[in-house]
Amino acid sequence: MDNTLNWLKEISTVPGVSGFEQPVKDLMIKKLGHMTEVSYDKIGSVIFAKKGNAGAPKIMLASHMDEIGFMVKTITKEGFIRFTTLGGWWEQVMLGQRVTVMTSKGNIPGIVGSKPPHILTPEERKKVVKKREMFIDIGAADEQEARSRFGVRQGDPIAPYSEFTVMANEKYLMTKAWDNRVGCAIVAEVLEKLQNELHANTVYGVGTVQEEVGLRGAQTSTNVINPDIAFAVDTCVAGDTPGVTEDLASSKLGKGVAIGIYDASMIPHTKLRNFVIDIAEKNNIPFQLEFTEGGGTDAGKIHVHNQGVPSLVLSIPTRYIHSHNSIIHRDDYEAAVRLLVAIIKNLDINHYRELLK
Repeated sequence: MDNTLNWLKEISTVPGVSGFEQPVKDLMIKKLGHMTEVSYDKIGSVIFAKKGNAGAPKIMLASHMDEIGFMVKTITKEGFIRFTTLGGWWEQVMLGQRVTVMTSKGNIPGIVGSKPPHILTPEERKKVVKKREMFIDIGAADEQEARSRFGVRQGDPIAPYSEFTVMANEKYLMTKAWDNRVGCAIVAEVLEKLQNELHANTVYGVGTVQEEVGLRGAQTSTNVINPDIAFAVDTCVAGDTPGVTEDLASSKLGKGVAIGIYDASMIPHTKLRNFVIDIAEKNNIPFQLEFTEGGGTDAGKIHVHNQGVPSLVLSIPTRYIHSHNSIIHRDDYEAAVRLLVAIIKNLDINHYRELLK
């Protein structure tokens, strides 16, 4: 694998569910700590500052580090884990999937189980198994072994497990947690590339926490930075699979970075949106416009900070988000990196003032 693939593999496969993002944060600090000023908010978000020639405007690139997952609720006397969900899960994609239970004694493997279909009634077989009927099997003989030997206790985080896979068409990359480790990877690569680029502004690359449970780190880290302009770098639902029509989801893998024109948490700043589209067109960077009636991103909190922050969402079209295996296209990743670097090189204080008029 090349350096980019190695980085994408490393950042996507590490476990880090909402509220337990430390392993992801450690990776980002390892990659960026030597080339940026590192600071934090008080609930776990990490901020990497790269100062330009003039220092203004202040540009925030927000990418949430957390993935959806689970938490240990109880342990049965037989040694099985009952769990609650962290973030938005569709029960239909949970059953039979592998997980990683993060305990004080280390990570242990498990699998989501339920009553087997062979012993269900005909009526039961017609229904989707509810999460309250599921459990996690960690191969424990009983509750005592789960607690004493494995170190499992209530409140422990549980992350999806998946192998990083370069598919038969090597542009297609499959693994867990693209939502939103691909955003983290993009922000990190942008900051790396800015080492060799002149820019007037100060860029704050932020790994936010707890996005999947309420955009919480976006709010607290924005309070620390007080940015002038912000970009949320995230994923969006790809609309190029069977059964999905253009009016439900329009973005497609391999067609470029998706520029958000609407979602349930924010209508983007019109002048900023047009400025970014103009930059993409002038630099021949492939892009597509993305409309989402449901869901939101960190920008939903950032754009209403203080007197308001002109904000925009840049997304990577992703198939099967919020499951154990999702797919992105490498060309879209590279387009997002190119676009953000171009934006930062062009966005000086004069352009910023024009945006506010």
